[in-house]
Amino acid sequence: MGERPTGPRNGRGRNGRVLFGPLTRGGERNFLDTLRAENVGALLLLLVSVLALVWASSPWESAYRAISDFRVGPASLGLDLPVAAWATDGLLAFFFFVVGLELKREFTVGELSSPRRAALPVIAALGGMAAPALIYLAVNLVAPGGEPRGWAIPTATDIAFAVAVISAFGRRLPTALRAFLLTLAVADDFGGIIIIATVFAHGFNLAALLAGLAAIGAFAWLVRRRTHPAVLLVVGVLAWWAVHSSGIHATITGAALAFMVPAVPRDGSDESVAERFEHVWRPFTAGFAVPAFAFFAVGMRVDLGTMGDALSSPIAIGIFIGLVVGKPLGIVLATLAGARALRLHPGARGAWLDLLAVSCTAGIGFTVALLVDSLTFRDGTGDVGKAGILLASVTSAILGAALLAWRSRVHERRGDPVPAS
Repeated sequence: MGERPTGPRNGRGRNGRVLFGPLTRGGERNFLDTLRAENVGALLLLLVSVLALVWASSPWESAYRAISDFRVGPASLGLDLPVAAWATDGLLAFFFFVVGLELKREFTVGELSSPRRAALPVIAALGGMAAPALIYLAVNLVAPGGEPRGWAIPTATDIAFAVAVISAFGRRLPTALRAFLLTLAVADDFGGIIIIATVFAHGFNLAALLAGLAAIGAFAWLVRRRTHPAVLLVVGVLAWWAVHSSGIHATITGAALAFMVPAVPRDGSDESVAERFEHVWRPFTAGFAVPAFAFFAVGMRVDLGTMGDALSSPIAIGIFIGLVVGKPLGIVLATLAGARALRLHPGARGAWLDLLAVSCTAGIGFTVALLVDSLTFRDGTGDVGKAGILLASVTSAILGAALLAWRSRVHERRGDPVPAS
């Protein structure tokens, strides 16, 4: 991984195909939208998480627990849920709706719209999910007291925090490389949705699921007829309730509804329905839904005892190594293998070192990792998992920031142009 050129200086490989080539028009638009939108959300998420940790570790912890456990909702509909569960099952459905819209745009007009362009980020995402899961299993299958069922926790990447770190420390890195991570993270989210839908189903109810699918179908028909958003919201809520009653985790309803939204502009418009909905709902999810979830999900007592338990627990150790080491290792190795299979060549000096720096930020597995932790460990073991997620995310952020700053200085010394931001 030296600094010598790995391809011609004009940026094209020996066969004309470049590893991190120019973005499609739709891919560049999606990238810039995400880059601008996630930074404020990441800052708010960080502040709320710190508040939850401080409150849960204070003498007023009982008040925090009382709010978290307070039940609200109609019991006759099976919705008499604690506030914390509403944040997880309800508010995160809006988050997955926005994630689904982003996925739909990428699959339709973005970097995942072409099988050739989608192949490499999908391969990288699979490597970035498989390596952490295997590392976690390797730790927990051999260690006394290990919990192999937590294998899915370190597979997730938090786009908001990853974007924030890249924006702050990696401004000089090529736009195509930064967009590659976001495309990879979108594919990673798709994998997370599949895991949540298949692994964490319980008490399956076929009639309720069929009702949910019917409501999703009705939503698809109505959204194409440009029905008033209030009607769409009511149908979406009905779909969520039906899926929730079916035993499948209701958050994926948001993604299923999003896939029904048209992502190609029509009637001469510059903006698709999916893009418009994403602009409308992203501030709500980034400014309220995800922070509210984090407020209840992160809250744990932080003291020497908790940290000591985490440092000695195979759960936390597996999560930590999986995210900090497994994520970048899996992404880089999978990208290397994929590039060779697809006959792609780096178009610039130090491209693999740039990729390593960017991949380290993928170890920030916060929102979805906390969700999977809460779904996996419902017996109180989850605090150890939370500690592992927090320690790994902080470590990955620091490591990624340091490597990104170094690579940015290298690009600046070489006089490389400042990418779009």
